[in-house]
Amino acid sequence: MTRAVLCGALGRMGRSILKLSLEYSDFQVVAGVEHPDCVRYQDLGEASGLEELKGLPLTSRLEEVLPLCDVVVEFSGNTTAALSHVKLSTLAGKGVVIGTTGFSLQEVEELRSCSEAAPVLLSPNMSLGVNLLFRLVEIAGKVLRGRGFDAEVLEIHHRFKKDAPSGTALRLENIIKESMGLKVGIYGREGVAERRSEEVGVMALRGGDVVGEHTVYFLGFGERLELTHRAGSRDIFARGAIEAAMWIKGKRPGWYSMLDVLGL
Repeated sequence: MTRAVLCGALGRMGRSILKLSLEYSDFQVVAGVEHPDCVRYQDLGEASGLEELKGLPLTSRLEEVLPLCDVVVEFSGNTTAALSHVKLSTLAGKGVVIGTTGFSLQEVEELRSCSEAAPVLLSPNMSLGVNLLFRLVEIAGKVLRGRGFDAEVLEIHHRFKKDAPSGTALRLENIIKESMGLKVGIYGREGVAERRSEEVGVMALRGGDVVGEHTVYFLGFGERLELTHRAGSRDIFARGAIEAAMWIKGKRPGWYSMLDVLGL
């Protein structure tokens, strides 16, 4: 049995994880953590509306419930809180799965340093399909490198998403840069200028209730390759987070990704 504390328990992803966790016999959320303004009840079942979770604690202080768990699943609404939670968790020797997005480069380095004490898995997207997309984009980039192809990334999310571009789009950008030897990221375009060959364009659209869509374009002369992933439900991310939490339990300290979970 993998026992998890869920940070961001009452957010969109948190609620999806709570609901889906009830389908697993070998995974259990044992406590929730939320921003103080969201903790109207100290009972996770009452706060989430899930009868099966009544009697489990909900708190704004992770340190109060850390002793209850094997791993921490991190989906807080901001990177400052997430970084604080990861530091607390790894100091206590707990593995952490991080789905929070929007970290700065400096914050990612701080997260990496935490992985020296306990296993830390960071993934901007927990779905199986998206992580396969990462590998396919890497393969395509290596094959098309130096052959006159331009690469662009387009992502679409619901109107309530705070960070732009998405963490998944930024990961795709980095994969393209590494596989094609490119150096410049362009986030949106305006003005009068030709596209430079060393650019990777990343465009973000926001609106409606779109769960998530990512397309990578490899644009040549006379042909175009498009690799697209569309998410129809947040359940795919919640299931991935649960699978990652079960996988990371008992792992040695280190820096991991969903590719490790999937053996890719």
